[in-house]
Amino acid sequence: MHLGFVSAILPELSLDQVLAFAAAEKFACVEAMCWPVGRAERKFAGVTHVDVDGFTAARADAVHELCARHGVRLSAFGYYPNPLDPDPEVSEVAVAHLRKVVLAAEMLGLATVNTFVGRDQTLGVDANWPRFLKTWRPLIAFAEDHGVRIGIENCPMSFTADEWPGGKNLMTTPVIWRRAFSDIPSASFGLNYDPSHFVLQHMDPASPLREFQDKLFHVHAKDVRIRRDRIDDVGVFAHPLEWHQPRIPGFGEMDWARFLGSLMETTYRGPVCIEVEDDTFGKSLEGRQRALKVAGNVLRPFFA
Repeated sequence: MHLGFVSAILPELSLDQVLAFAAAEKFACVEAMCWPVGRAERKFAGVTHVDVDGFTAARADAVHELCARHGVRLSAFGYYPNPLDPDPEVSEVAVAHLRKVVLAAEMLGLATVNTFVGRDQTLGVDANWPRFLKTWRPLIAFAEDHGVRIGIENCPMSFTADEWPGGKNLMTTPVIWRRAFSDIPSASFGLNYDPSHFVLQHMDPASPLREFQDKLFHVHAKDVRIRRDRIDDVGVFAHPLEWHQPRIPGFGEMDWARFLGSLMETTYRGPVCIEVEDDTFGKSLEGRQRALKVAGNVLRPFFA
């Protein structure tokens, strides 16, 4: 396995600068964000370190040159919209851009694209299922045709009133994964697994690893602090932002030695990319870079 980070936390830096920082801090890889150029729709979205719109072989060569110069690989492309948004226009834009990300990954020779499957948060799982299949069967077939794997992050996207009650991402638990992988049985359809989202749901973050080891395409490293004093006050049915706090690895609930030890017992040997959504280090560029450095120091002893 190799340690890297998600580029979304460094939106003001160019890809060249992100890779230079990664090399200086001895990170092996970076998950590069590929949002459409323009205004962000939410926090940590709208970041474009590789613009896939009109991506060409020449631009792919330029990305390869940057990676070679800094000695840092790209672990995946990342783009996390809601392809099942109840607004058809929003959904169509997300699906169209996701196809562009897949095509750019193919051109670059990059194996993995990470995203969400999305969800209409006003509907239950069963009510979302027909549209999920209608949207994702052709998307996975498209990725398969172009030799690219799609890794679905397991984030519930259910933190605020806008995302309530069902959240904006369907594939959050093993029972849903089994159903999805059964209905879309493709080697190009798998997981970008973030263990902190299991902690958020009061689940054992190591519990799905062995069963779904063949579906682990990419792994995020993020931690979370559960504010039990707040749960005592507002209850678990309050919006999760009222009682949980994203943290960097080592500063939350996760037992990283146990989790990474369990991960090593599977067949997974891919990237583990730190994702920073922790404001306690400050919101400045220096503070966010410091968060990556500290998280890297926490996890690096587990990596050869």
